[in-house]
Amino acid sequence: MSNLPQDQHPYKVMALYKFASLPDVEALKGPLAEFCCARGIKGTLILAPEGINGTVAGAPDAIAALTEYLFASGPFGTRLAGAEVKYSFAESAPFLRMKVRLKPEIVTLRAPQADPNRQVGTYVEPEDWNGLIERNDVVLLDTRNDYEVGLGTFQRALDPNTQSFVAFKDYVAKNLDPSRDKKIAMFCTGGIRCEKASSYMLSQGFEEVFHLKGGILKYLEVMPEAESRFQGECFVFDERVSVGHGLVQGKASLCRACRHPLTEADRLHPDYAENVSCPHCVGEAEKHRAAAERQRQMELAKGRGAAHLGDGAAAAAARRKAAKQARAEQSRLANKG
Repeated sequence: MSNLPQDQHPYKVMALYKFASLPDVEALKGPLAEFCCARGIKGTLILAPEGINGTVAGAPDAIAALTEYLFASGPFGTRLAGAEVKYSFAESAPFLRMKVRLKPEIVTLRAPQADPNRQVGTYVEPEDWNGLIERNDVVLLDTRNDYEVGLGTFQRALDPNTQSFVAFKDYVAKNLDPSRDKKIAMFCTGGIRCEKASSYMLSQGFEEVFHLKGGILKYLEVMPEAESRFQGECFVFDERVSVGHGLVQGKASLCRACRHPLTEADRLHPDYAENVSCPHCVGEAEKHRAAAERQRQMELAKGRGAAHLGDGAAAAAARRKAAKQARAEQSRLANKG
């Protein structure tokens, strides 16, 4: 890992979201993709009638141009004004390609009654967060999925143990009660899930719902580590895998078989085999065979001095396709023999 100051790394990372009325998303998609590709920007941006969400990376001047395009000079006009935007830096490219996707929601909850453009909970600035979550009458709720919580979370936070955000509704129905749980404080990675979650909980009768403005990422950016109540690292959806205080790249890695984030303890576990299996997927033979073949192909590519798609998390779909083709070829040869 480089010892360069964060702002001297060659790649600037921009994470943003905004709930806003975008009925013309189909017309916005093409020009946005062309703008990013022309400037070497890579990552994923999701457009939906309810707003925009995503993370991209590129040269600092390219990201500055995209900022101007989104918030001032481009076809979005002023509709994205006030968007939640966070910048960080990376030593190597966090993404392999640029994608602009159209979806029904920018964060999927499948609850029409959850409308952040109509109502959301009370925003809490990172500087005021510690005081709120240390109160005994506040229920502290992590709205992220189980694999994210496993890398790090706030002290005394409840873990819904969900595998997708859609399951959050079931957790609320089974474990929380508006007549009992009067004050709810929630947090997520960058704030977007909490916008939807807080709107949903208000629709279910919860009276006082608070959420961390800017999410864990903003908290880690502005809070001194000595005053932090966050333990561990924060999972991010790019090749950095995780970040810590100051948004410095963390020590987590990804299992190349099951894509689960791994801590240092996971990598020391007897069930961990680099690029083949980890404690979270041991026993899943099919994944192990695909991972072993992937590793073999990576080593062959390295020997040829060529890059291999297995080097990046964003290439998961391509790797699965290659593994499927390899299995089909093996079956064909076996049948022929």
